[in-house]
Amino acid sequence: MAQVRLTHTQAVFLMVLVTILWSTAGVVSRVLESAGRFEVTFYRSAFTVLSLMWMLPLWRAWSRRQAPQAASLTPSARSAWGETLHRHWGFLPESRTFWLSGVCWSVMFTAFMLALGFTSVANVLILMALGPLLTALLARVVLGQRLANRTWLTIVVAALGIVYMYGSQFWSAMADPQTPIGDLLIGSGLALCVPLAGAINWTAVQRVQHKGERIDLVPAVLLGAILSTLFTLPAALPGTASASDVAWLAMLGWLQLSVPCTLSVVCAQVLKAAEVSLLGLLEVIFGIALTWAFVNEVPSSEVLVGGGLVILALVLNEVLGWRERHTIA
Repeated sequence: MAQVRLTHTQAVFLMVLVTILWSTAGVVSRVLESAGRFEVTFYRSAFTVLSLMWMLPLWRAWSRRQAPQAASLTPSARSAWGETLHRHWGFLPESRTFWLSGVCWSVMFTAFMLALGFTSVANVLILMALGPLLTALLARVVLGQRLANRTWLTIVVAALGIVYMYGSQFWSAMADPQTPIGDLLIGSGLALCVPLAGAINWTAVQRVQHKGERIDLVPAVLLGAILSTLFTLPAALPGTASASDVAWLAMLGWLQLSVPCTLSVVCAQVLKAAEVSLLGLLEVIFGIALTWAFVNEVPSSEVLVGGGLVILALVLNEVLGWRERHTIA
């Protein structure tokens, strides 16, 4: 399967668009009428499956026209059913990396929406923003990937902003006897699963690139959605979602998952793992801003200060990186 290659600048701007689309989930989760926690995750994942079932064949056909190279894994290595899945949707059942990436996407899809059912959008997004630190450390251990000093500095500054944001909210919640601490801890634990799975996923994508394997991991997003749908189906029954809820979740499945997750994998073919996660931090800022603007979930002053640190760190990292690349050129 051919790989679509972007320039570094194109990949950066595309990842910003991806984070804007990702950030819509918090707003939608707050306008739902009657859907339960597992039901929300089930419908979003199910509609993601439906979207990708027709999007992927079109994507693969377009990619072949752009650069018609053969996939690295030959048809003879596949069973008949595996070859059918590969031909239409790009599945690589014999690839361990493909399955690992699919499981990671499944964890991210499931844990994120469940976490929103237990705690605030700000808390979930703040914990998700630990991704760059986890990704950088994992990529360093697994890939031996050297990171520029500016990237390490950006990670440290962003982490400080995240700690300040989340720490203030957590201690405020602990001091308020009306706050359900159990829900806060459960939601926080679920939210932590997202950056951990993301770090593993991005590092796996980078690893196959380093090994020179020309395999397409975009279909792993579809595998993740299928696994998430199957996992949440039993708990979602019999279902209480209204028609309006289902319509909102259908929109999330297409516009908040299918499209941006596919684009993020393409960006990960060009950007370093740490850069992908650092740009992904913008989801925190966009997500908090959207819930503030549209559903009046007002962030504290500590959240605004910490978020400002994150944005400043991201901007400086990309500006300095752009100057370094153009100076060398």
